[in-house]
Amino acid sequence: MTANLQTLHQLVSIRQAKVGVVGLGYVGLPVACMLAEAGFRVTGLDIKQERIDMINAGISPVEGKEPGLAELLERVVQNGKLNATTDFITLSDADIILIDVETPIDENNIPQYRALKAACKSLSAVVRNGALVIVESTIAPGTMERVVRPLLEEVSGKKSGQDFFLGACPERVMPGKLLANLQSMSRVCGGDTPEVAEVMVNFYRHIVQADLDQADLITAELTKTAENAYRDVNIAFANELAKICQSVGADFLKVRTLVNKSPGRNVLMAGAGVGGHCIPKDPWLLAYGAEGNVDLRLIPAARYVNDSMPEHLVSILENAFAGLGKPLEGSKIAVLGYAYLEESDDIRNSPSETLVNLLDAKNVEVVVQDPYVHGYQQSVLDSLEGCDAAIVMVAHQAYREFDLNDAKVRLRTPILIDGRRVIDPQKAVDAGLHYFGLGLGSTSKER
Repeated sequence: MTANLQTLHQLVSIRQAKVGVVGLGYVGLPVACMLAEAGFRVTGLDIKQERIDMINAGISPVEGKEPGLAELLERVVQNGKLNATTDFITLSDADIILIDVETPIDENNIPQYRALKAACKSLSAVVRNGALVIVESTIAPGTMERVVRPLLEEVSGKKSGQDFFLGACPERVMPGKLLANLQSMSRVCGGDTPEVAEVMVNFYRHIVQADLDQADLITAELTKTAENAYRDVNIAFANELAKICQSVGADFLKVRTLVNKSPGRNVLMAGAGVGGHCIPKDPWLLAYGAEGNVDLRLIPAARYVNDSMPEHLVSILENAFAGLGKPLEGSKIAVLGYAYLEESDDIRNSPSETLVNLLDAKNVEVVVQDPYVHGYQQSVLDSLEGCDAAIVMVAHQAYREFDLNDAKVRLRTPILIDGRRVIDPQKAVDAGLHYFGLGLGSTSKER
């Protein structure tokens, strides 16, 4: 190791390294809290002053069910181990700086690194000699080499590998399990050199109880984008299988159970769409890394299937109305769930947003209900009042528990479409509802 890296390694070992975290969202905030709890002095940075004010007051800006985060944040703020700011100059003495900013794609599936580039430019003006900069955001393979390194070197006038060091350690967290995932999920510590990767493993070992695998930068970038593309492809298969089951009069849930009894098979759950910040974009980041040199078929096809699921729910709705001899146009529909994930307030790339837009285009009045999303938190039953149908889009516990008999009374037309299969079909039918479940064929039970 160089002298700088050896010093950093020692500082990390005794928890005296000063840590900066750029971006205090779903990833940056919990990792900042955990590092502070581990004993490091942590400075968090975000461009949103309202978020900074809440954090410095010990109040978590992350809503939904997030076990332990609010209490942890309050504790590390009170003991002075974590403070938050909007000023990059406060990171000028940081030994390790984590970048946790959004990395979206545009309408052409091209990475949009405005936040990443802005963070790198601002950081390069203050990064000190010997500092280690680690990108935890999910990025296309080659981004560290093509984007991050040139920006940091150009503005700072410093040379990576000599004056500062680079690492990539993509996060593996999910809303609702942020702290648990940070502790229990393995991480890939991609370093510019094996020595940098070794320092990263030493650093993350203070908060991660699972495997910490050393790798190079490109391998770390590839691993994260590949694992999410893999999941997306498997969800797409489940969704397509659900459509087939529905078409031929079978029940996807039963078929899935029986298939999964075969060794090595694991059909995932079909659903009303794939949302969140990661899976809708990470397959495109993986594809983008190939720079047009690979004839890609499977990844784009999976993205198409999963993006089309809200449209499939609309077709189920139209068929339900047609079966009752009613026009969809001019009707009133309740959409149950607006977050992309159960028990969360995260609405990024929400399939429900797509569904609402599709219904608006058909001149349908839409009422949205979600127990966690501001503006939509009326009671479930109140949201059904006078509606011609209800569509379950999110597997919130509230939708597993509401009274189906009361729902029948509130609905003007008792149509219930279950896009997450959280409701017992027989109980719905017994309550007098016209029930249509995703992946449930019309001949498997009288709907």
